[in-house]
Order: sequence, then C-alpha cells, then structure tokens
Amino acid sequence: MTRIPFPEMKYPLVAILRGLKPEETEAVVGGLIETGFTAIEIPLNSPEPFKSIEIAAKLAPANCLIGAGTVLTVDDVARLDAAGGKLMVSPNVEPDVIRAAAAQGMVTLPGVFTPTEALAAAKAGATGLKFFPASVLSPSGITAIRAVLPKDLLIAAVGGVSDENFSDYIKAGITAFGLGSSLYKPGMSSEEVVKRAKTTLAAYDTAVA
Repeated sequence: MTRIPFPEMKYPLVAILRGLKPEETEAVVGGLIETGFTAIEIPLNSPEPFKSIEIAAKLAPANCLIGAGTVLTVDDVARLDAAGGKLMVSPNVEPDVIRAAAAQGMVTLPGVFTPTEALAAAKAGATGLKFFPASVLSPSGITAIRAVLPKDLLIAAVGGVSDENFSDYIKAGITAFGLGSSLYKPGMSSEEVVKRAKTTLAAYDTAVA
C-alpha cells in the first residue's frame, strides 16, 4: 500500500483538543490556526466529536489538517470521512483501521510503544507513528526503536511533551509532536488557548534554531 505522506508544515505540531465542545470549536480552532497551528485533532471521546470536526474542517484553509483522535474502528473512520476529516490518530495499532483511513486519503498516526507495534503499523501503511507516552519512552528510547523503522515514516512524540522540553526531543532528531493538556484543557477560553499556542510556537522556534 502507498503510504499517505504527512504534508509539509512549518510547525509539525498536532493540537489535541480533548473535551472540546461544538459550540467552542470555531473560536478555539480558529484561534489556533491564526496563531500558526495547521494540524488539529479532536479525540472521539469528546462531546459530539464529529460535529466539532465538521465545523473545524469547514472553517480551516486547505493547508490545514483536521481530524480525529482515539479512532478505534472502521466505522469511526467512515464517520470521520463524512465529517470532512483528513487526519486519523489512534491510541493503538489496528491494521484494518489504518488501511481504511489510508483508503480515504487520510494521514494516519497510530499510537505505538514497542518495536513490534511500530513495525506492524508501518506494514499496514501508516503515515507515521505516535510514540506514546513519550515521557516514559524518553527521546533515547524512541531513537533506539527508530533504527529498525522505514526511513519515510514520520515519528511523533506525544504524552508529556510541551514547550518546556521540546529541545530534549529535537536534539534526538524528533521534530513532530502532539500537544494535549499543555495547550488545551476542557473549558479553557479561546484567548487562553491562543496565549499558550503562541508560547508553544515560540519555544519550538527556539528549540529548532
């Protein structure tokens, strides 16, 4: 299967908006995009997630990647496609889910922790791998697993990663990240999210300089 590539982005950072409500979506997602984020994930254990994804997908410009996290089934993939999502993030490696999403042209980032999971996801055609929880694996642990993986796989660190420790991972050659509670928590105002987003992007710029 041809691997769907991850699009070129100035900031290969995925904003994870777990708990986002539909009525908050336009302000929060719009604020993140204006700040410079171009990849947004709304986990499916959020309130009415497909409604929020549809709102986000309609307001986002073409260069933005909008999608879902915590995608567990092929049915979830079908609903994500119907909502206009182009990014599929899962906490596990389910080959049928990865293949179904790729068949719809989606960027796929399944969650992995071990070499066995990472190689299974690669074999299923995943765009990249979400190493989670990255704080437990550490940059050196992820680097060790990378040695046996296809070179065209995007490697992202998620879980315990924030503007405070970007440099630790970037020094190890890991430049893509998923950002959750350091960026957004349920009930947070769009103004606070934008403030955190600006801090995050500034820290990333400093770390890669």
